[in-house]
Amino acid sequence: MTAEPPRDWRSHLDARLLHGPRPRLGRLPRPRIGILGGSFNPAHGGHLHVSREALKRLGLDEVWWLVAPQNPLKPVRGMAPFEERLAGANRLAGDPRIRVLDLERRLGMRYTVDTVAALRRLFPKIRFVWLMGADNLAQIRHWQRWTRIFAALPIAVFARPTYCFKGLAGLAAKRYTRRRVGPHAARGLVDAEPPAWTFLPVKLDVSSATEIRSNARPQGKARGRRSNMR
Repeated sequence: MTAEPPRDWRSHLDARLLHGPRPRLGRLPRPRIGILGGSFNPAHGGHLHVSREALKRLGLDEVWWLVAPQNPLKPVRGMAPFEERLAGANRLAGDPRIRVLDLERRLGMRYTVDTVAALRRLFPKIRFVWLMGADNLAQIRHWQRWTRIFAALPIAVFARPTYCFKGLAGLAAKRYTRRRVGPHAARGLVDAEPPAWTFLPVKLDVSSATEIRSNARPQGKARGRRSNMR
């Protein structure tokens, strides 16, 4: 188990993250941060499950939840107000190693590829790894300039109910099949030269934002069954 690094770098981030000049970490240990982006509409146990598994299996110091103002691949209708989704994510996180951030709104970001570029520019001393479920691996080919995301930072993919086979048989997995890192080497993924990715067959969590929203609707309306972590 990786020993917890000194809290000095955390105090730098706490004081300056999005509220001033980029942190100057100097000779402090380089933090290892997992990024979990999404609508969080609403945040649920699946997000928490993936974050905890990432902290453990990838040897991360923190996981940052980036709440998106609006996912370009999702309809505006049915999307809760941003502040409501942000507050819900903060209530659920309940772990000092999980930060809930409105970075994409502050920076005016719409696409993941631009968010990744901004993170690397703002925090050059931090080692980032992108976290996603198998459902997003299956559809990432529809993301704006998706190959640049693979080229920018390592990616960790977590098993999701009904999506594992589709994700691993998809275009992205096939294109980068030779850059796949086995689960046994996942703790070194964050230090790998991209493109590099791994698939982690963790215990499946059936939580779904779609299901939560459906169950919250008045009786008589259709209830969706599609599982989607974002």
